[in-house]
Amino acid sequence: MAFTSSSELHQAHQEKIKQVFGEVSKVVVGQNYMVNRLLVGLFTNGHVLLEGVPGLAKTLTISTLAKVLHLDFQRIQFTPDLLPADLIGTMIYNQKDGKFEVKKGPIFANIILADEINRSPAKVQSALLEAMQEKQVTIGETTFKLDRPFLVLATQNPVDQEGTYQLPEAQVDRFMMKVFVNYPTKEEELEIMRRISNMQFGYEVNTILTKEDIFAIREEVNKVKISESLERYIIELVTATRKPKEYKLDHEAQYIQFGASPRASINLNLSAKAVAYMDGRDYVLPEDIKEVALDVMNHRILLNYEAEADNVKTADIVKALLQKVPIGK
Repeated sequence: MAFTSSSELHQAHQEKIKQVFGEVSKVVVGQNYMVNRLLVGLFTNGHVLLEGVPGLAKTLTISTLAKVLHLDFQRIQFTPDLLPADLIGTMIYNQKDGKFEVKKGPIFANIILADEINRSPAKVQSALLEAMQEKQVTIGETTFKLDRPFLVLATQNPVDQEGTYQLPEAQVDRFMMKVFVNYPTKEEELEIMRRISNMQFGYEVNTILTKEDIFAIREEVNKVKISESLERYIIELVTATRKPKEYKLDHEAQYIQFGASPRASINLNLSAKAVAYMDGRDYVLPEDIKEVALDVMNHRILLNYEAEADNVKTADIVKALLQKVPIGK
């Protein structure tokens, strides 16, 4: 279904988005789901947390996407000895002029890859938090606005937890989505193995979207229509995480410690619009909300120790929500 206002600009942007996937696939085999979610974040001004075991091309995908979008890219390896100044910059003394000067850190880019974000202590997390939320950083007594678009794409390894710091809930909540990156299929892994064994890497990618395109697409996503009944459906889904027994989720209620925050409602709305837009529609369907529900809510529903003991995951809770919370309740 095409856009009702099928202007040439809309059509051009739709075509360019398809080309973005094509360019990334020159370098990265598979992982279209991850690319889709990264674009959803980009088009709705939302940060994305990626979780997956090492070797799934998370870093490669993000760096390749930055090239295709012609955006400034910085990778920051988070380590236990990382300091806030290593992230945002610091004041240095210029002996020649006898003055202090600002030396900006790697945070001054369009796309930031925060690799293994949970390996740094609270002070570094706090510095990143200001950048994520306020789109600005403070060095000394001066506050600097960050260049737009500004997107933090963070990775964390779910396996190796030695020497890691629990991310503060306030920071986790500021990520629009938490996306689990899965293993490639057999056919995809076969292609990866062949490419590497035949030394077929280092492909050149073309720039597809400019900053102007990205800002224009954001405006178009913002104009995607969502009915009042679907708006209320979003609210019901989020409320059900806080008051599960009212929605006949008695079994799930025993495992939920805290429900999702209002940011879940906001981001379900935004991401559903983006998914509809990338599917070529100017209106949201219930399926769009259901498609993004896990990514938006799986880091916002806090489970208790009973859930861990019974091996209940957040995905199980979200699946039950989608089954039992009716549309237009």
